[in-house]
Amino acid sequence: MAATDPAPVILILGDEELLADRAVGEVIAAARATDPGTEVYDLIGGKVEPGELTRLSSPSLFGDRSVVAIRSAQDLSKEVVTEIVSYAAHPADDTVLVLVHPGGVKGKALVDGVKKAGAHVVAVTKLTKPAERLAFVKAELKRAGRNIGADAAAALLDAVGNDLRELAAACSQLAFDTPGKAIDEAAVARYHRGRAEVSGFTVADSAVEGRLGDALEQLRWALATGTAPVLLVSALAGGLRSLAKVGGAPRNLRGGQLASHLGMPPWKIDRVQRQLNGWGPDGIARALQAAATADEQVKGGGADPAYALEHMIQTVVASRTGR
Repeated sequence: MAATDPAPVILILGDEELLADRAVGEVIAAARATDPGTEVYDLIGGKVEPGELTRLSSPSLFGDRSVVAIRSAQDLSKEVVTEIVSYAAHPADDTVLVLVHPGGVKGKALVDGVKKAGAHVVAVTKLTKPAERLAFVKAELKRAGRNIGADAAAALLDAVGNDLRELAAACSQLAFDTPGKAIDEAAVARYHRGRAEVSGFTVADSAVEGRLGDALEQLRWALATGTAPVLLVSALAGGLRSLAKVGGAPRNLRGGQLASHLGMPPWKIDRVQRQLNGWGPDGIARALQAAATADEQVKGGGADPAYALEHMIQTVVASRTGR
């Protein structure tokens, strides 16, 4: 879709709300780039009445351009759907109609009808694959004039999770707060330290990589900022299980075959393979036993959860070096 020439009828199809909102905004921006006086009508599908589109798209005495955006188009009434499908076959010259539909069965007649009439389709489906979310993070920071390496992008995903709105906000904040053009893992860790899930993964990474001082410091910070001890044990146990899975995988598997066999994304396998340095099967087994013991203690089996966590980390680091 050209930045200054939006199609007369646009169907934004998919269930990723952030991308759908951005697509609507891009259409409006493109229309206003052509005509700064463009009028925008932002409507909700369930509240659009029959005849409303005809009224809003009728030629103005002053030749004004308009954008009619209808969100939640799956909730349009049958009468309005019929009106829109008919309109899409012969759209008005000065109106851009934008329909936002999440996909699925509800409202399928609208989707099929406007597609047949020649509507321009913009897909905004959820990013379900790790590689897609990594690409999203990189693209977000590129939009902000920054760049981020694969490891730092993976760390951001670990820290923030899969919600695109949160990822976009995190990328924006990192771009604003971090000096220089490149954003690395250290910047991600500095910015997100203190979030419960981030602290858990940060402690776990430091421990499995043998950085005892860092792990203990991060543990105390996590506890001081209210992170539940059970989350810290869970994060470390998850990291150890990943070590066991990757370390025990068949040596003849590579790339996509290995990822499929393990059920892990390639970027995570690469990270775990680097963390495996210094680990052997016996050490992983001892570390997993330490995590299991700590899990029992922080769930009521011990008197001092903080001591249990520190002892777990010390045992994990010692197990890595073989002592």
